Amino acid sequence: MKISFHGASRTVTGSKHLLTLSNNKQILLDCGLFQGMGQATNALNAQFGFVPSEIDYLILSHAHIDHSGLIPKLVKEGFNGTIHCTSATAALAAALLEDSAVIQRDDTAYINKKRKISGLPQVQPLYTQDDVKAALSLFVTVEYGEWTKICEEVSVLFTDAGHIIGSAVVNLLLKENESEKHLAFSGDVGRYRDVILRSPSVFPQADYIICESTYGNSLHDPINDTIQTLHHWIEETCVHKKGNLIIPSFSVGRTQELLYYMNQLVLEKRMPKVKVFVDSPLSSKVTEIVKEFSKYFNARIHKLMQIDEDPFDFPGLTFTSSVEESKGLNFLSSPCVILAASGMADAGRIKHHIANNIDNKKNTILIVGYCEPFSLGGKLMNGAKKVRIYGEEHKVVADVRIMRSLSAHGDYDDLCQFLSCQDAKKVSKFFIVHGEYEVQQEFRERLSKKGFADVEIPKLHEEFWLR
Repeated sequence: MKISFHGASRTVTGSKHLLTLSNNKQILLDCGLFQGMGQATNALNAQFGFVPSEIDYLILSHAHIDHSGLIPKLVKEGFNGTIHCTSATAALAAALLEDSAVIQRDDTAYINKKRKISGLPQVQPLYTQDDVKAALSLFVTVEYGEWTKICEEVSVLFTDAGHIIGSAVVNLLLKENESEKHLAFSGDVGRYRDVILRSPSVFPQADYIICESTYGNSLHDPINDTIQTLHHWIEETCVHKKGNLIIPSFSVGRTQELLYYMNQLVLEKRMPKVKVFVDSPLSSKVTEIVKEFSKYFNARIHKLMQIDEDPFDFPGLTFTSSVEESKGLNFLSSPCVILAASGMADAGRIKHHIANNIDNKKNTILIVGYCEPFSLGGKLMNGAKKVRIYGEEHKVVADVRIMRSLSAHGDYDDLCQFLSCQDAKKVSKFFIVHGEYEVQQEFRERLSKKGFADVEIPKLHEEFWLR
């Protein structure tokens, strides 16, 4: 059999890995959207590098758009097999893919309005809400810890990856030519001692491993510093400077973490008396889904819920839904905290809030997660003095701050702990994906020292034979 890599290859987005068995059956691991790749983004999302109608099965590690966001396009172009994932991933994917289709619809309408004025041909979105509906009809859910036969040659086992609700390590048992091989695909690996989720689980010994490497060369700031840092920036911005604290925040995971910490500040009577707005209908929907799957929370938060049944709600918190409510935040007379998607500040309402607050020194833009260098969030993180938002240039006058203790991805210590259940000598081939190339090269050196002998860093569309 062979494996080819069609996304998250020497970059941190667009996860897609294709297994082709000797009988030509094809299993796709993830089908993610490329995000924040500058001018190359559209071209990367336009071509899969394989034929969708030839794929037999899709196995989805988790719902994040860089892992699931091209599923409707896959279906639109001919895929009609089954899509296997956990029940929590299916619920989140439904919300995220619907939101993605709406964003594409609205962005395309805005672009086409400008193109019409310039006499240029109209463009089409990658997919529509109807394509999302068709894709969702193909989902089949599998729970953690259950070996499930997909076909005669392939069985799957999901083990908890600890990254977001429903995230899974994909463990495959592959039968070929009277032999059996185990392949493990990490998806995205979470952090040990996460404030909400269970830690990543041990997973069966693998012959082949595909592993993410987002933070494969760095250590996060200690998690216990997060609440202090968040409190500092709320106090500094909203109380002392009397400005707005603008936080680009991923709807899944990051928003719930921030709400959890703010709720803790309220319980400890340390939260400044400022209004907090979550200006994202998707974040509101996702928060409700996360609460539906509270069985996947860790023991610490279950203990907290015995005295506070909703750890993501507190006095002064408002979820906005309508466009009118969102626009109304521009005219508030008192300082506030605004959380809005997307986390890379490349789409959604957060772009409007940054545009409306970036020219005032009183305000702070707080980056709380990974951002692709070409994304708006990445440019702000890297110290840009000017940025373009919706075609207009803005001077960066507001303070830009970075909080490095928050991450749904494990650092290199977490990744090494995750892999410690494996006998490195039994792993025939190890593939590093989902990371920037320089980071991956350093991570490969660490893996070599751990005893993994054959470690590859695939290029886009590169294929390898597995023997």
